[in-house]
Amino acid sequence: MQAVSSSSPGRLRRYLLPPISVILMGSILALLLSQLQVDQALTAPLPTERALSKALEGKDEGISVIFTPEIQYWEEEILVWSKEHQLDPNLVATVMQIESCGYSRAKSVAGAMGLFQVMPSHFKKKENPYEPDLNAAKGLKWLKQTLEATGTTRLALAGYNGGLTRARKPEEQWPRETKKYVYWGLRIYQDTRVDKDHSNRLNEWLNAGGDRLCRQAAAEQNGGGKK
Repeated sequence: MQAVSSSSPGRLRRYLLPPISVILMGSILALLLSQLQVDQALTAPLPTERALSKALEGKDEGISVIFTPEIQYWEEEILVWSKEHQLDPNLVATVMQIESCGYSRAKSVAGAMGLFQVMPSHFKKKENPYEPDLNAAKGLKWLKQTLEATGTTRLALAGYNGGLTRARKPEEQWPRETKKYVYWGLRIYQDTRVDKDHSNRLNEWLNAGGDRLCRQAAAEQNGGGKK
């Protein structure tokens, strides 16, 4: 009996090791593939016309479900604005999410205004910076310029927030605000690129203070509709 019992574990290990190895290798490959998808999205170059075509087809697909209700409220406009400027609607929604959460009267301490937090210098004297279509036109024109000038989503977001001169500097020289902006925006956008149904980074942004903007947006949207 002792001989049988001493040899049984060895035979058991011999039978179990191959399937365990397969499972472990499969898990490792899955993790590597997932990380590769993340890295590719984070350093993605400008989308080609072919890559953009699906995103710009129209209203059937809509924006990603990960965005807050206050951004979903603007979905129809986001799709129109995106098509006008040849931008990915989910990138446009990402910028609106972290700039204003859909609050059209948002204003920063630096003086940036509206849905896309556009600085006053972009408007003519009699223009209303808070008018959604005008604010979008100014903001998305700048976003398009940063994309074309830098060639990557990461640098485009940095340029949108801090200007192209700063975006072209080494990342360690970016202002803290720009680093945080890219930290939030890049991963939120990446989550839309891999078709997630939620975004941990977006939830982190909300918990870090973004929910205040969203409450203001919700109050505005529930109180009087679009201006």
